Amino acid sequence: MRAVTFAAPFDVRTLAVPDPTLQSPTDVIVRVEAAAICGSDLHVYRGVERGLDAGTVLGHEFTGTVLRAGEAVRTMRPGTRVAAPFTINCGTCWACRRGLTARCVESQVFGWVQQGAGLHGGQAELVRVPHADATLVPIGPEIPAERALLAGDVFSTGLHAVDQGQVAPGDIVAILGLGPVGLCAVLGAVAAGAGVVYAIDRVADRLEQAGRYGAIPLHLDDDVVGSLRRGTDGRGVDVVIEAVGYPDATHLAWQIVRPGGTISAPGVHNEPAFALTPGQLYDKNLTYRAGRAPARAWLERSLDLLARQPLPLESLFSHHLGLDEAPRGYELFNQRVPGCTKVLLRME
Repeated sequence: MRAVTFAAPFDVRTLAVPDPTLQSPTDVIVRVEAAAICGSDLHVYRGVERGLDAGTVLGHEFTGTVLRAGEAVRTMRPGTRVAAPFTINCGTCWACRRGLTARCVESQVFGWVQQGAGLHGGQAELVRVPHADATLVPIGPEIPAERALLAGDVFSTGLHAVDQGQVAPGDIVAILGLGPVGLCAVLGAVAAGAGVVYAIDRVADRLEQAGRYGAIPLHLDDDVVGSLRRGTDGRGVDVVIEAVGYPDATHLAWQIVRPGGTISAPGVHNEPAFALTPGQLYDKNLTYRAGRAPARAWLERSLDLLARQPLPLESLFSHHLGLDEAPRGYELFNQRVPGCTKVLLRME
């Protein structure tokens, strides 16, 4: 099969690799219909996250149809069209029973193999999915591949960020960072009934898109702190969703959140120490909530919300490329080429 493989930082290649095989009775092999390049993939691409084996098949956003199934698979039988979260889960452990599927005792991220152990990803013609009955969700032919892809990762992550921020009707919310997760958080906050949603970034295309999604755009180089103080009678916003993953964004979140407010941080942080001091949290009576989104626990709800409301989710995909063009897609996404918000990879 053809697959997008990691060779070294800034070097990914579409190559012919061996087809995956069933390794457990609960496995299935999915024939991939479409995959996507995620912002998290760029951590590996840039060498920020290290340890990935050369030759690893990349990608944790994919959708497709079950091709083969292990003998213990009950529901995800061959021919079933499926949506997938970005991690696998067993469905029965302590974490899974509490909806924390991202911390399942069997959890693995698609597209991460280190020292020979791990799980190859979905930027490929075929992908192996362990614990298929618990991990995958069946979908009908009426659901576009783009929606299934986004529901399995960035849209569910955006909804989770809004939920862990405890956004309530009428709240004033600020979204820091308008990559795909931030834009999905804008949609989630609007759907949750937020009174005002401010969207903060310095990329014009992203700001314009957030405005179309119902937010008030604020350019990062303008007086963001002053604008939000004026818009909140000086107190700050109720909830900040920090969807960047950098210390500067954490500091800005602290500056603009009100006393007693909440910072929700779905972004992946790689710095060695927390950007705020205990005293800074204490002095504002803040709640800070972070962590990997349990996308599988959100997947049905994400698909249901997309079915019930005409959310313009497909517009997140600015580039549609073939699998052989994936290396160029990584370059475009990494360089933040104007107009590039997210890259879709079609198998054909």
